[in-house]
Amino acid sequence: MKMKRLMLVLAVALLGATTVMAKDLRVVVFKVEQLCCEKCDAKIRKNIPFEKGVKGLETDIPSRMVTITYDADKTNIEKLQKGFAKFAYTAEFINETQKSPKKKK
Repeated sequence: MKMKRLMLVLAVALLGATTVMAKDLRVVVFKVEQLCCEKCDAKIRKNIPFEKGVKGLETDIPSRMVTITYDADKTNIEKLQKGFAKFAYTAEFINETQKSPKKKK
């Protein structure tokens, strides 16, 4: 009986030790001068989500702003800017914030 209890305690401890840490999600805003119409918007929406680590994308044509949510463990601002450069767009860094993890209820 003591052996079963010991094994159960060890199993619980092991499961607790292997809990996956929350991802380092960040939100970056770029100004993209080439974002001037629906066609340009479609080009961004078609290409940027395929960049490694991108989790979300929002565009605003009137302000020419692109907001990207990304996993900082997989990419960074410079790599995202290079993603825009692949289709001859320039992404000017505006700001970055860390996304707060959602609380479970």
